Amino acid sequence: MNATRELASLDLLEEKIILVDASDRQIGIAEKLQAHREGLLHRAFSIFVLNSQRQLLLQRRAKHKYHSGGLWTNTCCSHPRDEETTLAAAHRRLLEEMGFDCELQELFSFIYRAELDNGLTEYEFDHVFVGYSDRQPTLNPEEADAWKWIDLDSLQADIKQHPESYTYWLRDCCDRFIAELR
Repeated sequence: MNATRELASLDLLEEKIILVDASDRQIGIAEKLQAHREGLLHRAFSIFVLNSQRQLLLQRRAKHKYHSGGLWTNTCCSHPRDEETTLAAAHRRLLEEMGFDCELQELFSFIYRAELDNGLTEYEFDHVFVGYSDRQPTLNPEEADAWKWIDLDSLQADIKQHPESYTYWLRDCCDRFIAELR
C-alpha cells in the first residue's frame, strides 16, 4: 500500500460523521467506518453537476475505495463533518474530489439503505444538490479514476441495462433527480 493510500485508510478510520434520526436531526457522531459496519443512519450528500448541454458529470469511483470501487456514480458524494453544514461540506468535497467548485442548490433529500460489498451497509439521509459548470474536472486519484459527461436519457437507459455498473445511491435517486429538474 502506498503512503497516500495508507493516509486515506487512516482518515477513514478516524473521520467522524453525523448520525441522524429519520427527520435529519443530529443524534450523535460516529467513526465513518463504524457507521457503515453497523448500518447507522447518517447524514450524507450527493452532487449532480450539469454542463450547458444538460449532460451530467459522472465519476468512476477509484477501484481501491472501501466500498463500491470501480462503479460509476454522480459527480461527487460524501458526508459533512460534525459542526459543518451540509452545503459547506458539499463545496469542500467537490473541490477535493473533482478539482473545481460551482454554485450548488439543494433539490431534495431522501433516505436509503443498501447492503454493500465488504459487509458494509449504507444507510443515509442523503441531501441531493445540483450545480452547473462546463469545467473539466481534475480528479483526485484517491477518489475517482475516470469521468465522463452523459446526457440524462442515455444515463437512465444505461442504468436499466447495466445496473451493476452504477452505485446503489445513483440507481436509487437518478429518476427522481431527473424529474425534479423538469
